[in-house]
Amino acid sequence: MTLNDPIADMLIRIRNASNAHFETVSIPHSKIKEAVGRVMQAEGFVDSLDVMGEGLRKSIVMGLKYRENGKSVFTNLQRTSKLGRRKYVSAADIRPNRQGIGVAILSTSKGVMKDVDAKRQGVGGEVLCTVW
Repeated sequence: MTLNDPIADMLIRIRNASNAHFETVSIPHSKIKEAVGRVMQAEGFVDSLDVMGEGLRKSIVMGLKYRENGKSVFTNLQRTSKLGRRKYVSAADIRPNRQGIGVAILSTSKGVMKDVDAKRQGVGGEVLCTVW
């Protein structure tokens, strides 16, 4: 099965697993997906992130996080830059997402990072997704 947008597929898998109240979700591995997952883990949207397997059979296993009432920690995951329309921002144009509650994940020349870190380092890049 070929995928046109693997990051969108990753976000949809996480959203669907969260809606079904799964404890973990398995995603085919790539370096960019792992980097996006690490940012989500650092921000507290995901409980754990492990890389399983070797070679072409690698997968990312993410432990999902829920509140006491059973709802997911994040409200929404949204793919910002799409295949048909890429969205790039400069460091000066980076603004808080959802009044600081949400996080925009950027792919910069210094790696994948959240919007606040990119602004602090003075680099812009492609806005991959937003999580709130």
